[in-house]
Amino acid sequence: MTFSEFLSKAIHDFFVAFGVVFGASMLAGAASVITMQPPGPAEVMKQFSENVKIWAVVVAIGGTIDPIRYIEQSVTEGYFSPAAKQVLLIVCAFLGAHAGTELIRWIAGPR
Repeated sequence: MTFSEFLSKAIHDFFVAFGVVFGASMLAGAASVITMQPPGPAEVMKQFSENVKIWAVVVAIGGTIDPIRYIEQSVTEGYFSPAAKQVLLIVCAFLGAHAGTELIRWIAGPR
């Protein structure tokens, strides 16, 4: 994998995770308005963004256990570079999910 391919994949992972958190939280807030359930849309959005964060990372990295197996296989064979790249992609996905959560917190305002 060239640096350009790696960077492209890292950016995709970031924005996929960001989009999952942001989109799911916004739709959860809309559902809260439609159903008129407490505690209100802002609080529902905040709670949902926290709950969906780990799933956003899973979606961004492929939705399976394969990336973890790839890391394990690379390390056991003594190849640390592919494992490090995969870990960096997971970190990029986490940063995207966290950025989405922080944006939702900012939109929803203080408690």
